[in-house]
Amino acid sequence: MSTTTDTRALDELCVNTIRTLSMDGVQQANSGHPGTPMALAPLTYVLYTRVMNHNPGNAHWADRDRFVLSCGHASMLLYSMLYLTGYGLSLDDLKNFRQLGSPTAGHPEYGHAAGIETTTGPLGQGISNAIGLALGERMLAARFNRPGHEVVDHHTFTIASDGDMQEGISGEAGSIAGHLGLGRLVAFYDDNHISIEGDTALSFSEDVGKRYEAYGWHVQNLGEDIELDRIEEAVAEAKRIEDRPSLIIARTHIAPGSPNKQDTEAAHGAPLGEDEILLTKEAYGWSSTEPFFVPEESLAHFRECEGRGASAEAAWNQRFEAYRAEHPALAAEYERIMSGTLPDGWDSDVPSYSVEDGKMATRKASHKAIQWAASEVPELVGGSADLAPSTLTLIDDGGSVGPHDYAGRNLHFGIREHAMGAIVNGLTLQGLRAYGSTFLIFSDYMKASIRLAAVMNIPSIFVFTHDSIGVGEDGPTHQPIEQLAGLRAIPNLNVVRPADANEAALAWRFAVGSAGTPTLMAYCRQGVPGLDPEAVPADAIERGAYVLRDAGEDLQVILIATGSEVGIALAAADALAGEGIGVRVVSMPCMETFADQDSGYRDSVLPPSCRARVSVEAAGPLGWERWVTDDGESVAMNSFGASGPQPAVYEHFGFTPENVADRARALL
Repeated sequence: MSTTTDTRALDELCVNTIRTLSMDGVQQANSGHPGTPMALAPLTYVLYTRVMNHNPGNAHWADRDRFVLSCGHASMLLYSMLYLTGYGLSLDDLKNFRQLGSPTAGHPEYGHAAGIETTTGPLGQGISNAIGLALGERMLAARFNRPGHEVVDHHTFTIASDGDMQEGISGEAGSIAGHLGLGRLVAFYDDNHISIEGDTALSFSEDVGKRYEAYGWHVQNLGEDIELDRIEEAVAEAKRIEDRPSLIIARTHIAPGSPNKQDTEAAHGAPLGEDEILLTKEAYGWSSTEPFFVPEESLAHFRECEGRGASAEAAWNQRFEAYRAEHPALAAEYERIMSGTLPDGWDSDVPSYSVEDGKMATRKASHKAIQWAASEVPELVGGSADLAPSTLTLIDDGGSVGPHDYAGRNLHFGIREHAMGAIVNGLTLQGLRAYGSTFLIFSDYMKASIRLAAVMNIPSIFVFTHDSIGVGEDGPTHQPIEQLAGLRAIPNLNVVRPADANEAALAWRFAVGSAGTPTLMAYCRQGVPGLDPEAVPADAIERGAYVLRDAGEDLQVILIATGSEVGIALAAADALAGEGIGVRVVSMPCMETFADQDSGYRDSVLPPSCRARVSVEAAGPLGWERWVTDDGESVAMNSFGASGPQPAVYEHFGFTPENVADRARALL
């Protein structure tokens, strides 16, 4: 009996250690969310100390269980756990919560500290990333596991809040997870009834459990029974369900133990206050009023995770060596993928096209490039938001991922662009080279996911087609105007708009080869003339811009274009050159990489002495002012588009060689 009592007392001490650290961190920063970490302390304690296979000594162990705190505003919960269990955060890091340069940012940031699996904060993103991680685990398992050798064998756990459940992206992603039957995914719904404005009943009254049952999830509702053993039992039950993802609902109370702020919005987005913290610690029977006090016996118990984790990884290593003995090629391939290394020589034979190949839509050239890249890089996987016949992004003979069938390479996201972006990020975090595709106009539905890929420095690939008013008959609702400028404004995102089949193939080589930056490619629907492959340098995308046609020493005007408008610029140059005007044509497939070049190269392409410059792009002009200068012109869209055949729409808005030549003449 005394042993049981002592164990319960130690458990309570450890749970309250998480709570007090969370309170103190938010209070010292004078900013943050204390109530949710306090409420979720029992749950995360069970996950880290009783349930998850994880190794604090090696946060990158390939077969570790993944944990995603989707309610990223509760970040002090995760930071406290990472410090207590030995992931490398220090007590000083907790004291510097939300301070400049600290690894303990306001919301968990991927790469800032060991044990943070993804950047969370924008609600709904974390649980959707977790679905991508879980899907990636199943896809890798289908590819690498063999009878008697389960080398890919882990679970993904995530905690989501009321806010996560209200965001549309979580519903999109949850629907996909249920459809696919992702049985290695366990999500907790923290039903604490509180948001910033007050009780969630102000705007939220649905039965979340029934909704997820309708998605095809296994659902357990613990009510207010969040005793540690009950949580552990619920997780065990969820893990037994192999054919469905699991949702465990817990009715928690925000800021438990706080005499005046429990179950109020006052504990959600602001410090409790020093007086309230003292009262709360008194309610816990806390032995010290000193901030950030960690009892020795509590820390020692948490740090037992280090030994268990090292043993778990060592046991897996033994299993992997047995796997290697029977399947050496598969073992080597798995290790290569997990290291993020691409196959040797994978990009040595990029497809090339001649002018004689005739006009080709760059979306069609992209499809050809996908087949080449997929044949060289087995971990390349991806799909479309129900538009593969239009975006042309299927991997031929790649097979489809479907319910309980994860061996394929083609993903079918349905009409769920936002979830697609987040799931692509999760797949990328799992180690795959993943892409998602749709029309460029629908990038608006997934911009948050694209932005988070850039924030995380991960090489997710986003493929967009129907990239301009060249969409034609579909009209203004489907003709992107401001999208390119908005996407180019995202830091650490390379936006590539290829001019022909050669640039399209090079764009895929660039995207697949990227190590720490997401790539967004924008391809056209209509056929465009091919460029002379001798004129397109192998590093065209890496350089960002290059001289496609030169005027020699008599340079008077520069035409700069991207994508389908490069051909228009070349035709305009022919007309100008026929009049004795020295004209240079510059193809600029990627503004971002061009901006990264040294000034010597940039000046060699766009000599400062030549101020007469005309940019040509069938989209909004914002962003071109950097390259065109005040003395130049932009042939661009300053309105929404119009419905009509593509040639007629282009002529109507001035995207013709004649108009471009006229604008250049006017400058001279």
